[in-house]
Amino acid sequence: MGKNYFDLTGHVALVTGCSSGLGVQMAKALAIQGCNIVAVARRQNLIEEVAAEISKEFGVKAIGVPCDITDTDRVNSAVDEVLKEFGRIDILINNAGTGSGATSAEDMEDSQFEGEVAIDLTGSFKMARAVAKKAMIPAGYGRVINIASMYGLVGNNIAPAAAYHAAKGGVVNLTRALASEWGTKGITVNAICPGYFETPLTKETLDSEFFQQYAKTMIPLSRYGKEGELDTAAIFLASPASTYVNGVILPVDGGYTCM
Repeated sequence: MGKNYFDLTGHVALVTGCSSGLGVQMAKALAIQGCNIVAVARRQNLIEEVAAEISKEFGVKAIGVPCDITDTDRVNSAVDEVLKEFGRIDILINNAGTGSGATSAEDMEDSQFEGEVAIDLTGSFKMARAVAKKAMIPAGYGRVINIASMYGLVGNNIAPAAAYHAAKGGVVNLTRALASEWGTKGITVNAICPGYFETPLTKETLDSEFFQQYAKTMIPLSRYGKEGELDTAAIFLASPASTYVNGVILPVDGGYTCM
């Protein structure tokens, strides 16, 4: 029998923003490979439901740990709780984020811009810092996967989103910085830049006639991403076999950023 390069049996993955949408999808993708899952988000009832579903469906150990990633003390406490439960964190998927809404740059309030950066960029850093310091550096091994966005690579003229672009652009270069700094410690740090994917928050917009026409013009595949089409990128970057993949910024966007 050939080698299963993506076997994650016994590994532990902490996935933030894991109460719905892409976070849950990626957590399930890792669980299929045998990975134990820590679902992290602010709403405890939702992450407990997600953890129970993953454990029942895939036969792995899964727990929910509530955490506000903008709060340093709560981040540190959450990581400590995971280490107490599992004794290790092999994979971190920094998926928690927010969309500040379509507000023109000239009319955007300071609080809106700062709030976006606090969650998407600073929160990702706080979680990566805690996991690396407490778990990955002592173990000499780790896989950090930051979920940025294709909007961290390019601008757009369909909806104003300066704060989101700035925060996700920061995540892209934070990824490069951490990859450079932690590479000698056995930790790889990479980023996925999703394009338009259907989630409970985006479905109405993506299904609109306006967006369907926009997709045909701007996306070489002429459609938005379907459920599961982000999973393989996460599995690849989480794999213990991807030892020499570090500092990569991987768009999964149907070709949006190639034009």
